[in-house]
This record gives sequence, structure tokens and C-alpha cells, in this order.
Amino acid sequence: MWYRGCGFVHVLVFGRRCTSVNFGLALLGGVVALWLALPTPASAQDTLPSNGILAAPLVTATDHPAKLPGASEITVEGLVSYGNYKIFASGENCKLYLVGIEYDRHTWGHLLGSRVDYVAEFMPMVLLNQPTEMDIWGNTESASRKTVPGIDIAPIGIRWLWRDGKAFKPYLMAKGGALVFAQKPLSSKTTYENLSLQSALGLEVRLNDRFDLRLGLFGDFHFSDGFIVPVNPGLDVMNATMGLTYHLRGKRQIAGN
Repeated sequence: MWYRGCGFVHVLVFGRRCTSVNFGLALLGGVVALWLALPTPASAQDTLPSNGILAAPLVTATDHPAKLPGASEITVEGLVSYGNYKIFASGENCKLYLVGIEYDRHTWGHLLGSRVDYVAEFMPMVLLNQPTEMDIWGNTESASRKTVPGIDIAPIGIRWLWRDGKAFKPYLMAKGGALVFAQKPLSSKTTYENLSLQSALGLEVRLNDRFDLRLGLFGDFHFSDGFIVPVNPGLDVMNATMGLTYHLRGKRQIAGN
């Protein structure tokens, strides 16, 4: 036989040539075995079922998650104060009246069963009714009164809205910004520019698919100069709000009462 003869010739005569041939065959066999062991991509025939009809690839929602636009709304509202207290500010015997436009957009998902919205507000009409004469800390020194106009911009805010899509939706809100008066408020030693901070607890009532009635049951409005100057009287007032909300994105899903 050839292989037996090859071994004999390899020993006696063709040792070097047979060794090269055997090494080459062994190397070729190893490469082929490695290639067969590698996973091969599935061909179109592999995806064909037994009936010969090519099935569409299965795509789940996690492969390409749909990014739905956030629900957004605009509210025109008015604010009326009904008392003030001295906790974070020393001003007293003052009232605030405001009219503004608020923008809310569902931005941050959900938390504790509530829809978390981004909030921004512009109040072009702010009226501060205060005593004509006040000391540097905002204490009353005269019986006469005056009104100081201003403008408030609150670009940073957040709202937690529960029972989204229902007829009655309670909410909790906080907003922060800057309040600028035409005159120095409360004290002649303070500044025209003040920091403002609002917090509110209320209820939105569905009127129809487009409009809601907003009722701010209890709110707090704070402003102060933040010690930009040495004197910082500031003011904290309790307030109530009422507004009309218009939903911008399509018809809302009504889930019942």
C-alpha cells in the first residue's frame, strides 16, 4: 500500500519531502476543522418555514421604542393673596395680585402615581399693594397705601399631577424665577430685582376634551432680594389661583370620573 510504502520511503529515502507533505496536510485539516466550528450567519433559506413562505422578522417594542410626544398645555390664571405670615421674610400688611400665562409639559415620566411635568410661567402684571411708609424691615409706618407694579418670570418649575385623564386631577407645584418692580418694594433700602418662589396645591377639573378649570386651593408666594444688599425684608403671602387650561396636543384620553 502507498501509505505503508510512503512510511518506508520516508525513513530510507524521501524523509524530508514526506514530512513536508504530512505537515501540510495536517495544517490544512486543522484550518478546515476550525472553519467548520465557527458559527455561520443564517441564510434566507434558514428563515423559511416548512410551508416555504418567508416570515417577517419578529420585532419587539424594546428593539425600537416609540417616543411619544409629551402632553402639553397652556394655562391663563390669576392669583390673589389673602394673608401673609413671617417665616422666611419680615414684610407685613401687603397684598399681591398677579395675572400670568403658564406652560406645562409632561417631561419626566411618573413618580408615586403622578405625572411629572416641566413648568414655566410669565406674569406680565404683578401688583403689590403695600403701606406707603415702611421701615427697612418691611414693618408698617403709615395708614395710607400704594400699589407697586412689576413683572415676574419663572422659567424653572415642576408639577406633580395625579389621576391624569380623569375628571378631577389634584396637583402639587413649585416654580422659581425673578420678580422686577417699577419701584423698590417694602423698603427704600432694598432692590428693584427680587428672587421669587411659588408653591401651590390645587385641583384641575375637566370641562371638555380641550379645556380644564384650574382651582389653586392653597398657595404660597415668596419674594426677597436674597441679600444682594444688606437689607432684605422680603414677603410671604398665602394665595388662591383660578385659571383656564387649554390642552395643546390632540384630544386627551378620557378614563372616566
